[in-house]
This record gives sequence, C-alpha cells and structure tokens, in this order.
Amino acid sequence: MEKVTEALKNAAIGGEKKAKKEKKAPAAAEGAAPAGPLELQPPPAFIQERLDLFDRLYKEQQEELAKRPHDDILITMPDGTTKPGKAYETTPAEIAKGISNSLLKRTVVARIDGETLWDLERPLEKSCKLELLDFNDDQGKFVFWHSSAHVLGEACERRFGCSLCIGPPVDNGFYYEMALPDGAAVQSSDWAPLENIVSKIVKEKQPFQRLEMSKEDLLKMFSYNKYKQHIIQDKIPDGTKTTVYRNGPLIDLCRGPHVPDTSRIEAFAIMKNSSSYFLGDANNDSLQRIYGVSFPDKKQMAAHKKFLEEAAKRDHRLIGKQQELFYFEEASPGSAMWLPHGMRIHNAIMDYIKEQYWQRGYDEVMTPNMFNVSLWEQSGHLKHYKEDMFILDVDKEQFGLKPMNCPAHAMMFRHRERSHKELPLRYADFGVLHRNEASGALSGLTRVRRFQQDDAHIFCREDQIKTEVADLFDFMRSFYGLLGLTFKLKLSTRPDKYMGEIETWNRAEDMLKEALNEFAQNGGVSWELNEGDGAFYGPKIDIAVLDCLNRPWQCATIQLDFQQPINFSLEYQTAENVQKSEDTKAAPPPPAPKEPEADDKEKKDGKKKPLLVKKALAPGCARPVMIHRAMAGSIERFTAILCEHFAGKWPFWMSPRQVIVIPVGMGFLDYAKEVAQLLKKERIHADVDSTGNTLQKKIRNGQLAQYNFCFVVGDDEMRNRKVNIRYRDDTSTQARDVPVPLDEALEKLRKLKADRGMYNPFPPHKDEKAGSKKE
Repeated sequence: MEKVTEALKNAAIGGEKKAKKEKKAPAAAEGAAPAGPLELQPPPAFIQERLDLFDRLYKEQQEELAKRPHDDILITMPDGTTKPGKAYETTPAEIAKGISNSLLKRTVVARIDGETLWDLERPLEKSCKLELLDFNDDQGKFVFWHSSAHVLGEACERRFGCSLCIGPPVDNGFYYEMALPDGAAVQSSDWAPLENIVSKIVKEKQPFQRLEMSKEDLLKMFSYNKYKQHIIQDKIPDGTKTTVYRNGPLIDLCRGPHVPDTSRIEAFAIMKNSSSYFLGDANNDSLQRIYGVSFPDKKQMAAHKKFLEEAAKRDHRLIGKQQELFYFEEASPGSAMWLPHGMRIHNAIMDYIKEQYWQRGYDEVMTPNMFNVSLWEQSGHLKHYKEDMFILDVDKEQFGLKPMNCPAHAMMFRHRERSHKELPLRYADFGVLHRNEASGALSGLTRVRRFQQDDAHIFCREDQIKTEVADLFDFMRSFYGLLGLTFKLKLSTRPDKYMGEIETWNRAEDMLKEALNEFAQNGGVSWELNEGDGAFYGPKIDIAVLDCLNRPWQCATIQLDFQQPINFSLEYQTAENVQKSEDTKAAPPPPAPKEPEADDKEKKDGKKKPLLVKKALAPGCARPVMIHRAMAGSIERFTAILCEHFAGKWPFWMSPRQVIVIPVGMGFLDYAKEVAQLLKKERIHADVDSTGNTLQKKIRNGQLAQYNFCFVVGDDEMRNRKVNIRYRDDTSTQARDVPVPLDEALEKLRKLKADRGMYNPFPPHKDEKAGSKKE
C-alpha cells in the first residue's frame, strides 16, 4: 500500500498540496523559436504558379455562373417561414444578415434540404429548405475545424515550404499532415511561430473561394506535390471534376464547405505534433502531423484548456499506473496485463452483467477462439473485415482469430433443428476477441488488440423484435443509470457496401425507427439519424455514453441482422408446421443427399469443402432475425471510461480498495487483522495498515489510495468490538469520533454492496452535527 499511496501523493489527482512552481526556464530550454525568419523568403515558386492558374480558372467560372438564369426561388426556413431569392445570386449569408447581423456572425455554414452543407457566400441554385448552423452544431463544428486546418496548412507552407497531404477535422480539433523539405521534422519550437503566422492570416480576413476543376487541371496545379498527385489519380475518376478552395496564397484540394473568411477563427492553438505515414501505411513515406484546435472566441478556448487539464488528471492510463490496475508489455502490444486490483473492477462489471443476464433470460455460452477462414468467408467478414483480423497458417490452411462472436453463435443456433417455441433464444459470450488494430492507433485500454465484450446475440421472430429491443433499452437505462452515465442514440443506416436486398434493409431500418420513436416518447430522450454508417449486414442503433465531463464514448450497440441467418441457413419450424406434424404424426423427412467426402470432392473440383453449406428454406420453416447487442461493449474500454468518469474514486461495489483497517498503535494490530478477516468473509476487499507511520499519516495514505472507508481501531474499539469509520466521499465523517458496533458496520457494508449504492451508510447522527456546530 505504501507504494500506491506514495505514487498518488505525487500525482495531480488527490494531491494535498500543489507542487512548488519551478523557476521559469530560459526561452531556449522551453522550446522557443529558433533563430531565423518567421517565414520563407522568398516563398516557394509553386505558390505563385498555383495562384496564376487558380485566378484564370476562377475568372472563367464566375463568368459562366453569371450567364445562368437568375430565376425567382423560394427559401424555406426551419420555422416554416419563406424568403424570396434569386437563383445563382442570393446567398445564405444574405438571408442570415437579413434576419440579424448577430445571426450572420455566429453562423458557420448552411445546410440545404436537410442534407447538403453549403458555403454561406455561395449563391443558392434553386428553391430549398435552409438551415443556418453555428459552432454548437456538430456539422458546424467540423466545418469550422476543417477551415482551421486549411489555415494551419497555409501557415506551414509559409514557414516550411512543405508538401501538404491531408488536413481533416477530428473529434477534438483537426490536424494537417505534410512532408518537410529534406525529410526534416517539426519541432515544438515551431509551434509559436506557426501560431504567429495564423494570427496574421486571421487578421487578413482571407475569404474562402470555391473553384471546380477538371482532373487534368488539378494534376497540373499540384504537379509539385507527389502526395496530392496520388490522391487525385486515386480518388478522382477520369473525365470528372472536383473542387479546390483558396484562402490567401493557399489552394487546397477539398470538397468543402468552409467558413466565409479566416477572421471567424478568433482562437487558435497547436496542441501537439507527431510523425505519421502517408495514408496510414507503414510502407509509405514518413510524414509530419500537426494537431490544432480552434474556437470562434477566446472564452471557449479558455474553457477547452481547462477541460483538457481536468481530462489529463482523469487519464485512465495515469490512474491505472497509480492504482496498480493494469499495464502493457512490449512483448504483446495492445493486450492489457490486468493486475489483481484491476481484475477486481473487471469482475465487478462482469458480475453485474451476469446478474442481469439471469434476470433477463440469457444463456451464457463459450465458443472457440479460432476458426477456419471458410467460416469468415461465409459470414462476409473475410470480404469486409479481413484487414482487421489476425490470419494464421495452420496445417496448410488459413484460420482467423475471431474478432467477434456472431458467426460462432449462428453455428450454435443451427447445430440442431429449432422450433418457434424456443424463441427468443439469447446467447451471451464473454469470449476473448482479437482485432488487428494499427500499432499507432493503440491507446491504453480504449484501443486494444485483445479484449472481451459483454457480447450477446438474440435469435427471434420478426414479431418479437419490438419487445426485444424495448428490453434492451430498459437494460441500457438501468446499467448506465446505476453508474451516473447519460447517453445519446443514433440510428446508423445502410452503408455503400452492404449485403442483402434493399427491401430487407428498408424493413429493418423501419423497425428500428419505430422502436426508437417509442423509447424516445416514453423515456424523454431523442435520437439522430446517422446515414450510411450501418454494419455491412444490417442497420444498427449506436449508443454513446456521456461521462461527467460530457465526453461521448461509443459503447453499446443494437444491430438488426437479416443477412447472417441467410448466410448460415438458419431456420426454425413455424407454429403451423409444428401443429401439422403433431396432428398427422408425420414421419421425419428423408435425409438429405449426403455430401461427398472432403477428399472425394477435392478430387472432383479441386476445391476445399466449405465448413457450412447454404440451404434453401425448408418447407414449414422461417428465418429467425439475429439481434447483435452489447451494453458495456469492450470491458477494457468500458473500464477506461469508468476510470476517467469516477477519476479513480470507484463506487464501493466495484472498488478494488474498499476498506483499510488502521490500528492506532501496534498493540491493536491483532484486532485490526480480525476486523479485516471478517470483512473478507463478506467478500469485501480489506487491507490492514501495519506500518509504523503516525495515525494521521495512515489515514491520509488511505484517503490518497482511494479506499472508500477507513476503519480506525484503538483501545475503546477493541474492548467494545467497534470501529471508528471515516467515509471517503463525505467530508462530515472525516474527523468523527463516534465508534460504530462492528456487527452493524458489517451489515451496512453488506447491504451497500448488494444495493450497488453510492450513498453513505454511516451518516452523522444529530448529536454529532450539533456537537460539531457547538465546537
């Protein structure tokens, strides 16, 4: 315990005093800007060549647009009001300004007909529905950060003369990748100069200008940049056009849209830089990546930096080290080494889920960890998921470590005949899963290669879908509510690459919409549509939990799957068929023709026999629907979320350090050990501080180690079989001196654990409160 408390003392979380401020280091030691010009002088020749081509083509485009008919159009606002306008003349900016200047100032981008994002200064082309999005809208925020990435790209070109690659918005800002001349690296000393150049760009109010260009002109414009050349050749079909955007001297390949001009970016900061590979492939060139964040005003930037400070204190990797919960070995990247205290948390989560399974009618199963690739080919994962799988050569055949349990559960369903009376059938599996995550993407417990899920699959009839999904919503609300987590719901629909018939997809999506609408109506929640982000086999409801810092984390999922039952020929006897069989006492159907032996079949066609043979639906049978679901998702990831949500102050029922028994002196050590032993009989994690430290230091160490309760025992407690209790989360009990009978303490902790409560079972008595006030 000494090791743990000492580490916690020196950490930001739970520390008693702030570390003394160090003397300010000299500028050079802090990574100040190196000697030399802020920007390249003269600028690279390709910048002017690029501008000349842009100016010529932009002029031609404007002349062509001016010739288009400026017909009357009608613009419908979200509240139903309409605004008159002219095609190829009226812009969303004009509509916003017509309502109020403040609305125009805070609007980032427009959305047309609920789908298409549109530049504020780009003329509308036809009658439409118009929405004006600000920075608080997710799409507005991404447009703002995408524009900021262009500003960062311009600053990098002006400072380094680099070849820019890609610069997308991400969840917490944006980044730009680039190749510096002669393979140079970005230094932390470059941050301040780059931010200085960005300040100039913002003050210049550079407008973002949109230009459509042919593939041939694009190749000419970016002839100096082999990375842009690759993207143009790979992503843009011959004979087609795409867009570039210009701000100041920067012209970048981009679909847009963007903010009207650079002055919108009032607060900008570089957060970090790192190396990366072009297109994320380790076989490609090594690049430099610079991350940044920006906001429409400085107040939001200040709030963001304060948020980052708090998030850093809660980082699960820091807490995991301090509390000795888990760690990672180089010999097995992305696979956590769970230490004893970490396993206590892991098991507490699993125990809760297993209790819910018992109450909700799930059957726990276990399936192999490795299957022949024939299985993954039949399920579709080999085609859609192979690059994320670990493929092994075994006995001259290929096998894959399972990245998910669904194909195995499908086989388990079909291993014998099924009746409608068995449905719904709910299989739960905590089996180990492996996914081949890129090494650069691995991050503590939130992105790993080896993990366990509270994974389950429900096989049911179509008429049972609504009831099953409603139960999953109830499960989710109970689970997250217990932990103080709120959530957001999204319906992810058919992706571009999908299996099955569109009619089946439409039916599945309609069922999930109906379930979501009913849950939203009864539960006072809302949901969003996430077009095109479904799984390849079916639509899904994605649930993101929000922690105490209001950060979203993707956890639970509910996926409706009509395809895997077809792929695996799953079927069940319908009620009509069962009744007919019972009435007629029909003999069993003749056995199906026997498949040729594998060796014989290989001789005939030279191919390996598939593990499973697809069959047509038998008479009197129907296909089940397969519901994929998880509540916690990856137990590893969920533990990381809770670690940061609680900041290492675990609730009693899942705490790895529940009680520390502290003897006032060594003469009371035996009684302290007896108390700890009685707690352990109740399956409560209890330790004894047998060090020679002072009482105050022992108590302080117990608090820093995040024990939920400190039981102090001395002469009075030993003689009367009592304990003096201090509760971590209630400051009114920190200095109490009212012993509690040991049997009462055991009973109350037993109940607190069974309730999975987050309350104080030992509240101060009225006379204690009165006494403290009097003192």
